[in-house]
Amino acid sequence: MKFKVTVVGAGFVGATTAQRIFETGYADVVLVDIVEGKPQGVALDMLESGPVVGTDAQITGTNSYEETADSDVVVITAGIPRKPGMSRDDLLMTNQRIVGSVTAEVSKYSPNAILIIVSNPLDAMVQEAYRISGFPKERVIGMAGILDTARFRTFLSQELGVSVTNVSAYVLGGHGDTMVPLIGSTTVGSVPVAKLIEANRLEEIVQRTRDGGAEIVALLKTGSAYYAPSAAVAQMVEAILLDRKEILPCAAFLEGEYGIDGLYAGVPVKLGAKGIEQIIEVELTDSEATALKASADSVQELVDIMAKA
Repeated sequence: MKFKVTVVGAGFVGATTAQRIFETGYADVVLVDIVEGKPQGVALDMLESGPVVGTDAQITGTNSYEETADSDVVVITAGIPRKPGMSRDDLLMTNQRIVGSVTAEVSKYSPNAILIIVSNPLDAMVQEAYRISGFPKERVIGMAGILDTARFRTFLSQELGVSVTNVSAYVLGGHGDTMVPLIGSTTVGSVPVAKLIEANRLEEIVQRTRDGGAEIVALLKTGSAYYAPSAAVAQMVEAILLDRKEILPCAAFLEGEYGIDGLYAGVPVKLGAKGIEQIIEVELTDSEATALKASADSVQELVDIMAKA
């Protein structure tokens, strides 16, 4: 049986995500956008690449939600992009309205879907999608930790001149300035990273990871990252569709885990056909636990602002 995946938002992140999923051949894809003709044109262009990349999957572009009905997974990338000098928090109110509206529509047509939220500010937007959809917490997930961890692993591999596959790491917490790379459990070829990189230099790499999105925004001048974010989403979609039971850092709704209750935060989870099938609690150092609590407090502030809107 072929799966069905909807991607909402035909901007760079959404379109590239749709392309990555389409090219696997695992699922037919529906690409939704409010701009007339845009999703249709993007989808047709991708469809015509099928004979070249060797996939018989179908991809459809649309401006309405009827064609998204009965999707297995819905990826929400819709929202205004971050501009140079704009923090993720600046996006809050506008994207709250957009994500809330999209969530209501896709939930109506695909009541059994798993939702993956990509829109920023990520942790607040996935909290909003959870509230609006009324779905079980296991089926509303935020994409952030995989991306942040990929950036961290990239910078460490470059620093040490080793393959990225030899770098094992997790970045937890909110997707932004308060994210928490776990130095204590980061290893390179099973060797603790703190034994390989001097402390001050390691802190510079951690800070570059936190600024990873902003660095790309500043370089591009217009637009933001989309190749790495779309790759992270595609990994999540594949883990769900193929029931991989893969341990990945994602934004999950916590109910006491890590001392956080009633809030989404980036933590390692087991991702499979049911969505988040288990929250993995890794051992944190005291400083990491303190940083994770501060990150959660930062997300809570945004959630409180949305609640008053």
